[in-house]
Amino acid sequence: MASNARGTKATSGLYTPEERVRRDTTVWTLVQGILAPVQFLVFAVSLVLVIRYLMTGEGYWLATGSIVLKTLLLYTIMVTGAIWEKVVFGKYLFAPAFFWEDVVSMAVIALHTLYLWALFAAWPTDTQMWIALAAYGAYVVNAVQFVWKLRMARLQEAQTRAATQGVAA
Repeated sequence: MASNARGTKATSGLYTPEERVRRDTTVWTLVQGILAPVQFLVFAVSLVLVIRYLMTGEGYWLATGSIVLKTLLLYTIMVTGAIWEKVVFGKYLFAPAFFWEDVVSMAVIALHTLYLWALFAAWPTDTQMWIALAAYGAYVVNAVQFVWKLRMARLQEAQTRAATQGVAA
């Protein structure tokens, strides 16, 4: 199937019918569907804790624990997401349909990993928190990318259903 410059399939949208079946039947779709909102919830709480620390100087260990938890969830969702991508598209990463999401995900992972390096290397606490905020900013961009793709997939499926019902009528 040919891909266009944006990395999506030119003739069939985000998923081919076969990919859609694989997506809908693999347990990894459910795993991603559970991990993504859990990670977002941890992110939201952690963001508040990090900002609180930066504004007041209080709660360093609570903020730090929340960032480490967020990072562990990120690593988990990235590994399971790569497995999902392999099952659905045949590639662990950088399948054309999710190429740019994977590129940004690598930046998100790099920033979270830099945070862990800063933590274990005992960099200044404010520096650690600013790195965490940069990681969180990249995470938000990446989350928006994935929500957008989910929306595009749902629109594609609605169009497919409408076309199928139009033919059947």
